[in-house]
Amino acid sequence: MSFEQFIFYLFAAAMLGSAMMVITLRNPVHAALSLVLTFFSGAALWLLLEAEFLAITLVLVYVGAVMVLFLFVVMMLDVNLAQLREGFVKLLPVGVVVALLVIGMMAYVVGPGNFGLEKFAEPVGHPADYSNTKELGRVLYTVYVYPFEIAAVILLVAIIAAISLALRKRPLTKHQNPDLQIAVRKEDRLRIVKADAEKQQPVNLEDKR
Repeated sequence: MSFEQFIFYLFAAAMLGSAMMVITLRNPVHAALSLVLTFFSGAALWLLLEAEFLAITLVLVYVGAVMVLFLFVVMMLDVNLAQLREGFVKLLPVGVVVALLVIGMMAYVVGPGNFGLEKFAEPVGHPADYSNTKELGRVLYTVYVYPFEIAAVILLVAIIAAISLALRKRPLTKHQNPDLQIAVRKEDRLRIVKADAEKQQPVNLEDKR
């Protein structure tokens, strides 16, 4: 076994183990940290495939931004861990069946019958001046240009839907209108009332006695 194969099996085992921890750990914060380890292991595997751009993108975008957001949301929410433990045992048989179906489909699609050195030759290493980003952009905007545009339209629709749901007016919810607050005038909020001055009557101490 070569050193490259040893590194591949090491990170592949770490990725599988951390992925299992994501769905088995009861604490959501620990599950999110296990997902971070899964992303790091996937980035290492992409480095072995000479896909440096995808590896650094996975680390910067998902680990550096998305997972930090997940951790903030999980820690700010009041998650009922007792309720999560109750549903885990109840849904465990369904999860096992779904996992077995997914494993069977993956074994059928990427098994030895369709992939392997017998079907495809071992890839040749690229020279030092090879640009992974350039090749990725060339394939993305030529071969997969239509799926790329469809995905962009779907994301745009999702962004518009999220903004519409966030800005919708609910009848029982108090909301503010910044335009009306900025356009307010002094006459709308302040009223000056003129009243006649009154003289204070002298106090007679004898009357109080």
